[in-house]
Amino acid sequence: MPASPITELNDRARDVFRAVVESYIDSGAPVGSRTISQLSGLHLSPASIRGVMQELEELGLLAAPYTSAGRMPTDTGLRLFVDGMMQALEPSADERAAIEARIERGSGPIEDALAATTAALSGLSACAGLVFVPKRELVVRQFAFVALSPEQAMAVIVSEDGSVENRVINLPPGISAAALTQAGNYMSAMLSGLTLGEARARIGRQIDAERAALDDAARALIEQGLAVWSEDGDRRPVLIVRGQARLIDDAAAADLERVRDLLDDLEGKQEIARLLDSAREGDATRIFIGAENKLFALSGSSVIAKPFRGVDGHVVGVVGVIGPTRLNYARVVPMVDFTAATLARLMT
Repeated sequence: MPASPITELNDRARDVFRAVVESYIDSGAPVGSRTISQLSGLHLSPASIRGVMQELEELGLLAAPYTSAGRMPTDTGLRLFVDGMMQALEPSADERAAIEARIERGSGPIEDALAATTAALSGLSACAGLVFVPKRELVVRQFAFVALSPEQAMAVIVSEDGSVENRVINLPPGISAAALTQAGNYMSAMLSGLTLGEARARIGRQIDAERAALDDAARALIEQGLAVWSEDGDRRPVLIVRGQARLIDDAAAADLERVRDLLDDLEGKQEIARLLDSAREGDATRIFIGAENKLFALSGSSVIAKPFRGVDGHVVGVVGVIGPTRLNYARVVPMVDFTAATLARLMT
């Protein structure tokens, strides 16, 4: 079996390689031998460093973007660094507190908490934050209708996961306060434990068989109350992206074509969703670097993604970030891990 690239590196080559990668991650620019000799503390002459960098280039770990330029790590080199040399930096107390504060969920839709989480992760990582949740139907625990005016009411649903959502609906003519209460009680008694699709089917069967002891106005109200969530469910976002503007930093300004390609990638949400969906298997953090995934072959981007689980132990979704390949993996990977663990607590 041939040796892996990391086993082929002697101590001096490892030190030079690490210095190049860390300097590139910090600056986003190719790194010259003189810079390495001044910053790394390797006590090697620029000529010696150039020789080592040439060897690393021959191994496919470094590349020169143009003649007489410094070197930068290839996607293969970044993979080697991430898998075998990176020293993770755990999130600070302030970073953990910032993530947990944004994840706190009130009575609104869970998507609001997920969007806030994505925004927090984006702000702390200087990347675009991503969260992917497969389409799911709410499982009903309780329904209620609250009158707002003679023409409108608030339909309230409490789901089995404890989330509370509401929608404003128009009332059928002549509906009374007693009928609102009757309709809510009837729906809670008949539909608890069912998904929205199952609830609509059961109500339809009951009304068709004329077994529902409801007047016409209450029946219309129940049908409308169920319909508003069924229609909304089809539009639930499965992918939330926040912080695209953070992808345009000083280093990116010199490579606007790459940034344009990356922003185009983010517009193709179905492709991103499929990529994140592939990270749902197992518990490990997945790191996709540059051209390792054909979606980012042009933009030169990396994705770090981690699945999170719900109360039943099943994977609920995936949280992560997307940014340039030079993102700070040592800092961002543990941050994504912590965010996934915090989201898992939200789901329990």
